[in-house]
Amino acid sequence: MSTTSTDAAPTPPPAPASAAPRRWRGPEVTLPVGRQIWAWVILTVIAAISAFALPALVAGGIMIGLGILILVRRTLFSWPGALGLLIGVILVIPVRQYALPIPLPFALEAYRAVLAVLLLALVLAFILDRTRTWQPIAFGWPIGIFFASLVISIPANGDALVDQGLASTAVSSLVNYLILFSVFFIVRQIVTTERMVNGVLVGLVWGGVVIALFAIVERATRSNFFVRLHEFLPLQVLAEEPEAFRAGGYRSFASSQHPIALSVMFCLMVALAIYLAKFGLWPRNEINRRVVYGLATVVLLGGVLSAVSRTAVVVMAVMILVTLIFRPWLGVTLISLSLPALFIGLVALPRVFETMLLSFLDVDGLIASQQTSPGWRGAGRLADLGPAMEEFARFPFFGTGVGSRIVVGDEQNAFILDNQVLGTLLETGVVGLLGLIALMVVPVILLLRWAFTVARNDPPYAMLAFTLAVAGAGYCASFFFFDAFGFYQTLFIWFIMLALGAWLLTSSAPAIAAKRARAAVPAKALVG
Repeated sequence: MSTTSTDAAPTPPPAPASAAPRRWRGPEVTLPVGRQIWAWVILTVIAAISAFALPALVAGGIMIGLGILILVRRTLFSWPGALGLLIGVILVIPVRQYALPIPLPFALEAYRAVLAVLLLALVLAFILDRTRTWQPIAFGWPIGIFFASLVISIPANGDALVDQGLASTAVSSLVNYLILFSVFFIVRQIVTTERMVNGVLVGLVWGGVVIALFAIVERATRSNFFVRLHEFLPLQVLAEEPEAFRAGGYRSFASSQHPIALSVMFCLMVALAIYLAKFGLWPRNEINRRVVYGLATVVLLGGVLSAVSRTAVVVMAVMILVTLIFRPWLGVTLISLSLPALFIGLVALPRVFETMLLSFLDVDGLIASQQTSPGWRGAGRLADLGPAMEEFARFPFFGTGVGSRIVVGDEQNAFILDNQVLGTLLETGVVGLLGLIALMVVPVILLLRWAFTVARNDPPYAMLAFTLAVAGAGYCASFFFFDAFGFYQTLFIWFIMLALGAWLLTSSAPAIAAKRARAAVPAKALVG
């Protein structure tokens, strides 16, 4: 049709310049004079109190922190900045190692304080910002099933819990689970754009690279930087510096609670680094990007080696197996690329490789190592299996109640099992085990299905969903080899990744297109 037709509607006049939308540039920096005066007064008071009433080291830490806060206020007081702060605290400050020096009836750890502030900020945002809406969480029913299994175990064991004085412990345990899971919900409500998703991925990987470098140094020097944070930050020490040895050397803890948890966290980040090597936004040149993230992967694997954990080998094996099953060519390619690195590592670190890899070939020796010290703290996993099954036979359906097994402290009444599946089975029975399967396995299945159906024509989205599913499968495997819910850092990292998966399934471009297509089907039927 000709655009010069006399029947065409007249072209509307251009909008005035004043009607053009303004680009958002963040909050205004300049404050009214009155507020500037109050700001200077408050800062002066804080400086005076810090200088005269606090130790010099603490005062210096406060002033440095305040200065940094002022410099980065525009970034920090934003949702991406708040999310970066949360990730930074999770990665850097070891859980159960430090608390904030605030006089409270309980030890206020940094991650709890950040979660409380973010939760309050989100509540206020939902109340005051009419444009903010609840972001769908995609995995609500698996999480609901898991929590229902925990709640049911309390009344089912009510009399026993009360008789043993564990009723309050059971409720506290349930509240603690809510705090842990708040990471997933908070991150999901903050992450609303693809740019934020990419930022979280990049932050996790490069944060992990930094921690891996410190872990490698720690393996060589037996000096852990992360247990010395109190020397220049206002933090209260809660526990002594941990240490462990294996393969003729020191096992790295870095910022984690245990070498096993550290190695599992690095395995999850390896999957993300491989994804970014192909679909990351920087470097823009694909060859350079693959080189950069290839080096990042090598450093992360070095962190895995520094922890000297066989659990990491199992996690990586499961991740590779899932990749071979669903994307064989990618799996073969990754195995081919890893062979030279394995050979170099075998030559450079023979005892580490013998402990982590070759020990799996000695089946009799491996089984014997897991049957040591039966009935004692630190017993092998197989040594704990028989007594655990006897206890399970007495309470098969609802266990002994969530929080009833206390494995540390003066009130200890059970041994550490190094097996989250077995621990859940004893505490909450078969019902709780079904809840755990729903929580861990169902999201992996949903992500895999989405990757090969809804997002099959959008490689970046499909591969991200597949990457998260592969990482989730590896993390599920680790549940048989350590008490995953007791090691918060790795659990938090998985919850953050799960929140990204929830964004993919509900708010990404393929998800939105699929919703529109489903909505269009009834409309076409009505027209027909």
